[in-house]
Amino acid sequence: MTPTSSHHAAHLAATALVSGALVATSILAFQRLRRERRVDDLKHSIPPPTGEELPYLVAPTQQWKLILEQLARNRVFLSDAGLAALRNAKIVVVGCGGVGSHCAAALARSGASHIRLIDFDMVSLSSLNRHAVATLADVGTPKVECLRRRLRAVTPWVDFDCRNEMFSEKDANRLLEDAEFVVDAIDNIDSKVGLLAYCHEKGIQVVSSMGAGCKSDPTRIFVGDISASTEDPLSRSTRRRLRMRGIASGIPVVFSTEKPGTGKAQLLPLSEEEFAKGKVGELAPMADFRVRILPVLGTMPAVFGCAAANYVILKLAGYPTDNVETKGRDKLYETILAQVQGSEEKVARASMGWGAENVKGLKLPLTAADVGYLVEEVYRGRSVVSGVPTRLALVRWQAPEGKTIKEGDGQKSSRLRLGELYLEGKG
Repeated sequence: MTPTSSHHAAHLAATALVSGALVATSILAFQRLRRERRVDDLKHSIPPPTGEELPYLVAPTQQWKLILEQLARNRVFLSDAGLAALRNAKIVVVGCGGVGSHCAAALARSGASHIRLIDFDMVSLSSLNRHAVATLADVGTPKVECLRRRLRAVTPWVDFDCRNEMFSEKDANRLLEDAEFVVDAIDNIDSKVGLLAYCHEKGIQVVSSMGAGCKSDPTRIFVGDISASTEDPLSRSTRRRLRMRGIASGIPVVFSTEKPGTGKAQLLPLSEEEFAKGKVGELAPMADFRVRILPVLGTMPAVFGCAAANYVILKLAGYPTDNVETKGRDKLYETILAQVQGSEEKVARASMGWGAENVKGLKLPLTAADVGYLVEEVYRGRSVVSGVPTRLALVRWQAPEGKTIKEGDGQKSSRLRLGELYLEGKG
């Protein structure tokens, strides 16, 4: 090969190499550009993080098809009629912390389309371990707005009505207007009792979450009547206050039967350093809210919230359920009341010197509901003497002094007071 031909071959090889490199670079550049455009398109398809109404991304008819496709599994499970009932229902979630946020998220993802969110509080760093959707960027923002902003990226068709305020019974008419179902996820006892009493009196469907704090066993979580709830200080306090308002049952709750024990989490007091600073009440979000530290395992509020959402979904869709019923102890309370009636008639005959005819129709300042309150909430269903839960009876602590009967308007009434009775039983 001559030097000229050799030089020409080298030139061709170099040209081919450069051309190949240019082609490869062009292809890679094109692929990178296409990938970047796809990423940009995907990012732009995500609704902006604002509380403003989102425009239709597609025609209404097409959007409806997309919604049905997104809800396909629930649609098959609940039926068209059940899903329609869920989509049309106006649901209110009161309390948007660990329990309420998971409940609201589950409702939105399952097909609920009208959700009112009520909470006065802000997202905090310490709440990120249990909140359903909050991120570091949401710290310091209202919980209700955080929920709406994050969930609209998943379910943009949902109508979120956010109320950044504290629930109080005096505002119930306004806050619960048009509500068909209410979820109580409040951890303040006064607000909780006020909400439940209002819903019970107005006939509004409601489900209430009891305490998730200090709980760790998800297999012990049940949904049932509040009268059947056990092993939970919050449910016990709620039951007691509701009974004082004449409500002993008829309110479904999510509760845990997990018992406290050695080595398990307990309510922690504030450190001496915090008390030394003074004004420890300022550490609570509002007056009368808890100040002590309640240990919460982040997974448990999620289970409570999803259980509450599940209850709402099935009830609205008309799906058959088999939850824990009431204790069914009304007959026991009536029996104990009859026993108290008989013993008070004997006391009246002895103290007043009357015969059997004179004490007929003696009125007691006591009802079967009062008996239930004493038995279940004060003495927790056990004899104060022997501790046994069987053959229970309410008797006086001591013999009464003076007259035990009050007469007026032709009516004889016993002067008996609840505090004069204690619960005894026999094994």
